[in-house]
Amino acid sequence: MSISNNIMVLENRIQEALQKSADPSKKIQVIGVTKTIKPETIQEAMDLGINHLGENKVQELLTKYETIGPAPQWHMIGHLQRNKVKYIVDKVSLIHSLDSLSLAEEISKRASKINRTIDVLVQVNVSGEESKFGVEPNEAMSLAKQIESMNNVRIKGLMTMAPFTANEAITRDCFKKLFELNEKMKELNLAHAHMEYLSMGMSNDFEIALEEGSNMIRIGSAIFGNRKYD
Repeated sequence: MSISNNIMVLENRIQEALQKSADPSKKIQVIGVTKTIKPETIQEAMDLGINHLGENKVQELLTKYETIGPAPQWHMIGHLQRNKVKYIVDKVSLIHSLDSLSLAEEISKRASKINRTIDVLVQVNVSGEESKFGVEPNEAMSLAKQIESMNNVRIKGLMTMAPFTANEAITRDCFKKLFELNEKMKELNLAHAHMEYLSMGMSNDFEIALEEGSNMIRIGSAIFGNRKYD
């Protein structure tokens, strides 16, 4: 199928999933995951309205940025090492993978040098899988409180990845727990934590995520087709 058809099917699936959610009218932000995708293909998707792009690796984000430029909103969705922050701090609109106080401190330091406030999501390892990055659920609030003193970092919500499994109950439970954690963090009323986004759900599980409260989904193959390195 063409990218145009893929996007149309995706939009229909989003609307169908929303009808099963607690808020069918909520706005959903689609992040087009562009890992291994060529710039001309990305441009085609942008022309069709995909203007938020997510990259897993800093170097690939930089390469794409050089070609495509700042027109789309760039999202860093993969694990971010502290020594790579300086390369993207002036280019991204949202970092999805904040998972430590030391990373927050580095982001704040680099952002202050260019007079920016960087929006971030706290990555939470809800599933407890050792292969996944993210803070433990019971550490998320503590991290948010520690970030409160940083003037150049602003928490905008939470992100997680569900286990890759055919067991829908496990997937749903993971997303449900992140939604509940987000609600608890809202109650803290932290000045630098605006809990607006729940980044959860990818091509294989976004419908369950939307049903459980997600409003930001990271979509690769459902837009661009199956990729060689997925």
